[in-house]
Amino acid sequence: MQVILRKEHESLGKTGDVVVVKPGYARNFLIPRGIAYPVNKTNLRRLEHEREVLAARDLRERRKAGDLSAKLQGLRLIAQVQVGEEDRMFGSVTAADVAELIKERGIEVDRRKIQLDEPIKHLGEFEIPIRLHREVTVSITVDVVRTN
Repeated sequence: MQVILRKEHESLGKTGDVVVVKPGYARNFLIPRGIAYPVNKTNLRRLEHEREVLAARDLRERRKAGDLSAKLQGLRLIAQVQVGEEDRMFGSVTAADVAELIKERGIEVDRRKIQLDEPIKHLGEFEIPIRLHREVTVSITVDVVRTN
């Protein structure tokens, strides 16, 4: 069964793609959740209109991400944490903590865009990528140091 994706889906494709899936998957999962709609003449016309709107939106978002990338380029943050014996940290530095450190600099970044595989659990210097747009990624440096 052919469906048109309304939302980006990791395993199927991006918004506006026409993909072939099993009928049960489309009928029971994709269509009820608003992820896709079936292919027919009306929906194909809607797809063309949505592609134009999406292209314009994508261009705006890419420009916005480029501007934000310029602000974040070369940014160096310092995360102060409490440590115990043998420099063992109490807790960890998470993506939310990094987002808060960036916010203190006056730049708003969604924590879900920070590509931190796992929380930082030891002292040191870390390169953390931030995916602002699917085509725009910038790295920042976070120094995790002990608090005085």
